[in-house]
Order: sequence, then structure tokens, then C-alpha cells
Amino acid sequence: MHADAEHALTAFFDQLKVEVRASEHTIKSYQRDIRHLIRYCTDKAIDRWIDLKQSDIRAHIASRHRRGISSKSLQRELSAIRSFYNFLLKNRLADNNPAQYVKAPKQSRKLPKTLDVDQISGLLEAGTSSILEMRDVAMFELFYSSGLRLSEMTALNLTDIDLPDRSLIVRAGKGGKSRLLPMGGKAVDALEKWLTQRLKMTAAAEPALFVSSRGTRLGQRSVQLRLEQWCQKKGIAEHLHPHMLRHSFASHLLESSQDLRAVQELLGHSNISTTQIYTHLDFQHLAEVYDKAHPRAKKKSE
Repeated sequence: MHADAEHALTAFFDQLKVEVRASEHTIKSYQRDIRHLIRYCTDKAIDRWIDLKQSDIRAHIASRHRRGISSKSLQRELSAIRSFYNFLLKNRLADNNPAQYVKAPKQSRKLPKTLDVDQISGLLEAGTSSILEMRDVAMFELFYSSGLRLSEMTALNLTDIDLPDRSLIVRAGKGGKSRLLPMGGKAVDALEKWLTQRLKMTAAAEPALFVSSRGTRLGQRSVQLRLEQWCQKKGIAEHLHPHMLRHSFASHLLESSQDLRAVQELLGHSNISTTQIYTHLDFQHLAEVYDKAHPRAKKKSE
């Protein structure tokens, strides 16, 4: 790079350190990201920052993407380049920001992990040996029965469930939205067993549906730990977290009903595109069945 370009870069990092008071981690990240851009400039014989065009930034990011750099990392690199060029513009060392409208490639969405019906049965029908385990099974049944988020589960109060009607109300879902949900028979049975023991653990004035051994509302981290302990005790090798039960609820319901809108409502998704990820899971299942069953689907033996 030209000496003036080097001086501009040094001034930029000095400004980050002295004026902006950026953390050492941020400065090192910016330095690393700009170094990648410098390599591109060297390869293309570009020695002044003012000579970089939008097409160059786009080509640089595309090259990094082809090397397997994640979308998240590329977004960070673009942010560093934009910040640098904003500094250059402010100091009249550039007349435009070539990274301004360049976007990183979209990250491919990871499909959520789910359990099959037999795995769910093995998890929920393993038997209980204490009051705490009765509470835990009631929670796990409710996760799978109604597709609750972890935060929604721990926020439930006694007044939010209607056992005779087999329904519950989520009063503060994501985005502050409430929704009425059905409960399955297995979940109702598990809740009835838990409620016969609940008062042994807490005062009558405690509103929370699920309480800890101290008699207070059960926290989200405690629910996660209890599910891990349950799996270890029952010899379940799969590493589970509560959201996997919600994912399994959505996948199994969509597989059986094919009603995307209904599943969207039950999950409390504001945008149906969020729910559509489960259609990919359903297609994977159908594709596996097809490959195994269709006489013309099997590959020829070598």
C-alpha cells in the first residue's frame, strides 16, 4: 500500500483507541479484518484507498465466502470496512464508501434438532420416584404438548391453566403477545399429579405453577439442568434442551396435519417464514421414506 494509505490506517486505529475508546478486542478484530482487505488490494495492485470500488469490496467478500468464512464473520468484516471508510470520508481522504451497500451472503438456516415419537415416549414415560421428578415430567409433557418456549413455561401461573378445559394461556409470549393453547391428555394427567404435591413445597400465596424445592418460582436455567439430569438418570444419550421438545411438537404436528397456519398460531410465530423451517424437516422425513420404499428410488449397486 502507498505510504499515505498506511498513514490513514494508523490514524484510524489511533482514533478508535483514543477518541472512541474501543476495547482492545474490537481494535484487534478491526485490524484483522482490514488486513484481509489489504491482501486483496495487494493482489489487485490497488495502493490507495480512494481507488477501491464497490465491485472490489463485493469481489473481496465473495472470495472470502468461497474460502468458507461464515456470513456472521463477513458481516463483521464489512462493518469494519464501512467504519474505516466513514473515517476516511470524515477526514476528506475518500469521496465515497464502497462498502456502504455491499451485503454479506445470507447464512443458511440450521434445521432445528428434533426427537422422533419413540424417543419422546421413552423420555416422558420413564417413571418418577420423587415429587421433583413429578414436577419435571409435568413440565416436559407441557413443553411437548403445547409447544411452549422456556421463558413461557417458567412464567406460567396457577391461574393460567384450565385443567377441565384442557387449555392454558400464555400471557406474555415473544413480543408481548398472548395466546390460548390446548393441552394434551398426557400433559393434563401429569399436571394433576404434580398439583396434588405442589403445596408440600410452597406457600399457598405463591402464584407460580412450577416451583423449586425452596418454594419459589423455578428459573429457566434450573429447568435446563433438570432435563439434563433426567436424561442422565434414564440413560438417554441424546443431549436435550427444552427447545428440542418445542421443535418436536412443531415437527410432529405439521407432519400429521400439514396445516402450517395452525402450527404458526400454536407456536406464537409472528411471521410464517419462521414456521416454514419445519416444512424442511417434514420434507426430510418424506424423502427418507421415499428413498427406502420407492422401487425406483434406490441407487444401482456398483
